Amino acid sequence: MMKESRLTNFQQRHIMDTVKRDLEKEKRRLQNIFANGKDIEERKRAPHGLQEDPAPELDRFEELVKEIQDRKEFLAAMEALGQGKQYRGMILAEISQKLQEMEEIDRSRSEKLRKALATT
Repeated sequence: MMKESRLTNFQQRHIMDTVKRDLEKEKRRLQNIFANGKDIEERKRAPHGLQEDPAPELDRFEELVKEIQDRKEFLAAMEALGQGKQYRGMILAEISQKLQEMEEIDRSRSEKLRKALATT
């Protein structure tokens, strides 16, 4: 004889909550289709994947340019005050690090461009 399997109260509540959530989501989706003639949720998801990567790199590259410019201005100001020797090594090292980061971004962009051109 087979034993009857029973769900615990917790399992029953979990299943009912999951089913209820899915039904509510489906109701909203159908309401959007009837109201607008289109499924709005699908349209919202498509553009997000296209804009993720390029914008942050551009911002970081420009940010690095500004930081280097700030370092140069600071060094010029310190030299004008007669304290250039004290800060020159540190500032030039920081500028060098920023330039290396910019070169890495440039290499990354070039590689992406090569791959994009190779696939077309």
